[in-house]
Amino acid sequence: MEFSALNVDLTDNVAIITLNRPEKANAMNEPMWHEIEQAMDWLDSTPEARVGIITGSGKYFTSGIDLSMLASIGSKIKEDCDGRSREKLRRLILDLQGTLSSIERCRKPVLAAINGPCIGGGIDLITACDMRYCSANAYFSVKEIDIGMTADVGTLQRLPRLIGEGMARELVYTGRNVDASEAQAIRLVNRNFESPEALMQGVLEMARTIAAKSPLSIRGCKEMITYARDHSVADSLNYMATWNAAMLLSKDIYEAMGANMQKRDAVFKD
Repeated sequence: MEFSALNVDLTDNVAIITLNRPEKANAMNEPMWHEIEQAMDWLDSTPEARVGIITGSGKYFTSGIDLSMLASIGSKIKEDCDGRSREKLRRLILDLQGTLSSIERCRKPVLAAINGPCIGGGIDLITACDMRYCSANAYFSVKEIDIGMTADVGTLQRLPRLIGEGMARELVYTGRNVDASEAQAIRLVNRNFESPEALMQGVLEMARTIAAKSPLSIRGCKEMITYARDHSVADSLNYMATWNAAMLLSKDIYEAMGANMQKRDAVFKD
């Protein structure tokens, strides 16, 4: 696929999706929003892509939504009817939410490799990912409060489930910076690495480990964990039983069992 604001590379079943506006601190402009969703659809539908990594080019992961995009919203929603104008704004917000929710909808695991500052809309993005890792130079800020707005595309819904409600409220209400060490301590990231280079090496190793597992089983694990987050234990167990009634007896389980018995690496179909 051709992208203007992203780079996408697929090697050894791992897709690296790079936010690619380094001259603008990887600010998320309108093309980038559209392309993130397109990239997630591509990752989901490409059999040989088993795991995705989202990272940034240059010194920033992302500085968040491009302020020029925010400034242009008024002209995009302009109508002579106030109700219709506000309906347009609602649909625009829903579209932006859908872009980041596409990371969750993607059947493949998506890892965030946060190579530098992650601000505003970047928090919305990484909280939709399966796992988050950062380098020591990274910091995190829910910056929307400092431009007089309420974060509206995922942070307020996902962040409390990752770090707890009290800490989420602190970060959202203050907009303060959280460094890499604190991010790991509050479980915003799984791990932090000493440099961007070490970060990519570590995240690639993790992604390759996941890519070597049964793709069907990995997709099932993502589906079940995401479902369980928003449903009761009883509902989640019921869905789990239905899923495995359909998916358990696959070629993957026989290949995994055979490889274990023969003390060799399993080889799975994409």
